[in-house]
Amino acid sequence: MRPRPHLPIVLACLALSVLGAPARGDGETAIRVATFNLQDVRTADLQNPDHPRLKRIAEIIQRIRPNVILLNEIAYDTPEGPGGEPNTKPGAEPGQNARRFVERFLSVPQAPGLKPISYDAFMARPNTGFPSGYDLDRSGEIVTAYPDPGEAGEDGSPARQTPEGRAFGGDAWGFGTFPGQYAMALLVDTRLTIRRDEARTFRLFPWAYMPGALRPIVPETGEPWYGGELADRMRLSSKSHWDVPVELPDGGVVHFLCAHPTPPAFDGPEGRNKRRNHDEIRFWADYIEGAEYIIDDAGKPGGLAPSEHFVILGDLNADPDEGDSLYNPIGRLLLGSKRVGVADAPQSEIEIDTLDPDDTARFGLRVDYVLPSRSLRLIRSGVWRHPPAGGEFPSDHFPVWADLGVPAPEAP
Repeated sequence: MRPRPHLPIVLACLALSVLGAPARGDGETAIRVATFNLQDVRTADLQNPDHPRLKRIAEIIQRIRPNVILLNEIAYDTPEGPGGEPNTKPGAEPGQNARRFVERFLSVPQAPGLKPISYDAFMARPNTGFPSGYDLDRSGEIVTAYPDPGEAGEDGSPARQTPEGRAFGGDAWGFGTFPGQYAMALLVDTRLTIRRDEARTFRLFPWAYMPGALRPIVPETGEPWYGGELADRMRLSSKSHWDVPVELPDGGVVHFLCAHPTPPAFDGPEGRNKRRNHDEIRFWADYIEGAEYIIDDAGKPGGLAPSEHFVILGDLNADPDEGDSLYNPIGRLLLGSKRVGVADAPQSEIEIDTLDPDDTARFGLRVDYVLPSRSLRLIRSGVWRHPPAGGEFPSDHFPVWADLGVPAPEAP
């Protein structure tokens, strides 16, 4: 890793607050938006305010200082018992891990000169690690009990998966070795307002409802991989898909479209994960076009209105130029959409010998995205590879950030 000489200047510039600064003289407001895959943060980690890896993660976020950031791979906490996540007390309110991260890590300066950040948090139940009651991986056994997930290493690294954990995850609605693993959270600057009553989730959306879905078949027989009564029950989202509207101080609204599709790997010749990854990405392409087939978890039909501003956020597990994704869903369906603002890929100022400037993960692919609608102006963007002062880089992914100009709302 070879930082360029002007690294301190870069850090100082990004530390400036963006919200409220006019992007240009027509009433446009600038906001900084980011996405960061934290790499398997768990409830037990968040219960330790001295957790070394989380302190480094928080330091990075305090340096970038986004107004809105999506966190991928932060566990969704639910009470113990059947379907419960470990390390959560019975009767506890679910979905509090994002709040814990804000209060215990982001609200505390993590390095000299850094300031705390105040965020509101949005979390909703995912599919990951919640038993389906079906033999989804066709192993010949329905696994509904998860093993002890293990403890983090001394450096805060997550415990390794076990064969027993993988067997449980293979039959969950979305892969997770315990309930709630690999979930997500949206953090929003407290100067903005999450319109919670208008947020839409699509965790339960059946894959079969998507016209022309690429659902897998058994290669030897040609029968559906998810057949029988499962045909109409198998869910599209491996975690969930969210539409979270956020109101700016001037009354303007931006819809943050959040997801973390399954990797297009870890399957067999049927390609069930490759196909699911494609269709999870396609979901947003259809949603921003107002597709009528879409139904949210509350039963409301339809996609996004054409007049709405949006940003597609998350680790989408697909690269438009390389990797194992099927039929290039990023390039064809998102970057090729007339509603998405197409620009050069964000790049890093930190060179790493094995990576391209636009790679967002240590495994050498661009998989993490901040994709604004054409109605928003892209001011600048980047891939953050600067290591924290507190030690080594804390994740196998790098944050992606963008400064966006949001037009002032029209007068009623």
